Amino acid sequence: MSKHSGLKLVVVLVLIAAALFFSIEPLVSQINLGLDLQGGAQVVLQAVPNEGEQVTAEQMSQLVAVMSNRVDELGVSEPIIQVEGNDRLVIELAGVDDPERAIEIIGTTAQLEFRDPFGGVVLTGDDLEDAQAIIDSTQPTAKQNQVSLTFSSSGTEKFFEATAAYVGQVMPIYLDGVEISAPLVEDPIYNGSAVISGGFETFQEAADLAALLRGGSLPMNIEILSKSTVGPTLGADSLDKSLYAAMIGFIILAAFMILYYRLPGTWACISLVVYALILLWTLNLINATLTLTSIAGFILSVGVAVDANIIIYERIHEELFHGKSLKAGIESGFKRAFWTIFDSNTTTFIAAIVLYYFGSGTIKGFALTLAIGIVASMFTAITFTRYMLRWMSDVKFLSNKKLYGI
Repeated sequence: MSKHSGLKLVVVLVLIAAALFFSIEPLVSQINLGLDLQGGAQVVLQAVPNEGEQVTAEQMSQLVAVMSNRVDELGVSEPIIQVEGNDRLVIELAGVDDPERAIEIIGTTAQLEFRDPFGGVVLTGDDLEDAQAIIDSTQPTAKQNQVSLTFSSSGTEKFFEATAAYVGQVMPIYLDGVEISAPLVEDPIYNGSAVISGGFETFQEAADLAALLRGGSLPMNIEILSKSTVGPTLGADSLDKSLYAAMIGFIILAAFMILYYRLPGTWACISLVVYALILLWTLNLINATLTLTSIAGFILSVGVAVDANIIIYERIHEELFHGKSLKAGIESGFKRAFWTIFDSNTTTFIAAIVLYYFGSGTIKGFALTLAIGIVASMFTAITFTRYMLRWMSDVKFLSNKKLYGI
């Protein structure tokens, strides 16, 4: 039994070391960093209603939906888009290479209109199904960059009726009230497609317009109240300081646990490594974004994890002082500590859920990291540490009570 338990301990240590060596760098490099750590852009938008009207909650919800679509077109990971007050929208875009371009795209109304020769609106952007930037090398250089439009079924019917009625005439295309193209209708168009050509100096301009059209037009006019960029240097500095503080804290914590609890304290430190790996794997799995507040949640949950170990070890100490054998003391200590740990972690977990449900932005990140950390700490403290202490009690040279702080 002693031989098998000792072998199990060695295998567990080797697996932890291998996981730490082979996965820690890929896990850290794949985590999405938030605006405060990676840099990017922050924009505050003001909704501007029509004269005599007020901005409604429904319009703000539509505004958030359109902005989410537009940001998705930019390829930004985990953006923060939240309503502030009744008529403002705060957008944070982490890792944006060109903040000005992003601000231009999200701040454009993008109301597309096809008009008849007399100025009447025939189709709008609501009739679109898709928009893609293309290059037509058969056209003159000024018209090679184009936007190909595909209409919905209802839009296809409207477009066919309009082009059939105005053959030989011009049907201008407007974006936000400004004419961007004036194509001549040569034949009725029944396939539900059209092309915007001319006016695009680069392919990127055509791609940006296509992205705007795919994202949809805004339900109201907006004004940009403020725009700011956060440089990666500030974020890197904050991240380095946070990691340095966490490392110093871990060293002090590990020294206390090992000196006071000795062998169980050593396994508590190892369990923290397992806990950190579980948390990093989970954050990568759910594609979470790491911010400074998320790191705060991580560090707080480390404290929760250590607190659970301390409760267990104190219960084991009490059992051993009352004369129980090591193995019996370990089992009894875990049983006595379980409900205390469960109750305290449950209340903290409920608080994290409430923060996540009612909070927004970085508060959600803090709550999510804390909640995941609590679940991981419960596993490492109650399950992982329990088996490690059980196996140690079976190994003769590890079963001396002096190694357990007695």
